[in-house]
Amino acid sequence: MALRWYSIVIDSRDTEALARWWGETLGWPLVYLSDEGDEAVIAPPFADDLAGTVPREQQPQGLVFVPVPEDKTVKNRLHIDLAPAPDESLQDAVDGLVARGAALADIGQQEVPWVVLTDPEGNEFCVLTPRE
Repeated sequence: MALRWYSIVIDSRDTEALARWWGETLGWPLVYLSDEGDEAVIAPPFADDLAGTVPREQQPQGLVFVPVPEDKTVKNRLHIDLAPAPDESLQDAVDGLVARGAALADIGQQEVPWVVLTDPEGNEFCVLTPRE
């Protein structure tokens, strides 16, 4: 029996702020924020439209943000790769992310065709070359 990949959970110090940052980055709305602020969820804008129309294993995943008391101290073992559209440049995408609070990161990568960044709370992610 195959399981459905439901979500990726991201530990955060400021759950709502980080969820909103990633939501803006991906163009995904904030679909849930607990009253206590201890959980926030973003999902693709078309996720609700697909519910009940595609098999559950094909439904899109969301990102869930939960609070942790400590700051991030080590490199991620799992990260997100992003890619600009074919008509956008890698540098423009990186510049836009940095302007919104991302930072360039050196995790020991050599000369590679992608750029490693961190989100406002230090979680690494990559921006790849433009692609579909």
